[in-house]
Amino acid sequence: MKKSRLNLSTILATFFGIGFIPFMPGTFGSLAAFGIYLLLPQSLYFGSGHYILSGSVLIFALIAVFISRKAELILGEDAGSIVIDEVAGYFMATLFLPHNWLIGLYAFILFRVFDIAKPFPIYRSQAIPKGWGVVIDDLLAGLYANLLIQILIRIYPSFFGL
Repeated sequence: MKKSRLNLSTILATFFGIGFIPFMPGTFGSLAAFGIYLLLPQSLYFGSGHYILSGSVLIFALIAVFISRKAELILGEDAGSIVIDEVAGYFMATLFLPHNWLIGLYAFILFRVFDIAKPFPIYRSQAIPKGWGVVIDDLLAGLYANLLIQILIRIYPSFFGL
């Protein structure tokens, strides 16, 4: 790794270097987000905590757009090592859901499936320029995962330990 590749934007965009793991950096970035999710207090996932978490995810996503754009100038357009977008997408997958390790795990799995498969319009959203496409495709993958879990919880809540 060249020294010129290490600056604040690349450190943050790679989520403190996780994106530089040479294989499956997006999965490792999502796994880091899952680890953070497990450490968050359950109070963020019900009642007025929803407002705090939703606002935090929105602010984080906007910051991720800015950081991703700056990092793209150094690492390349939508470089695989940029994983801050996976973190934002994973937390989109967990919004407005109950907080437990099983839901967090299913959110991780489904988020990765949608992020890799990129069903419509996720694939097309990547073409949006200036860092927006980097983050929006992951937010959409997180939204798809979230909606699927919302449906499944209503059909079979005991599957999720509820």
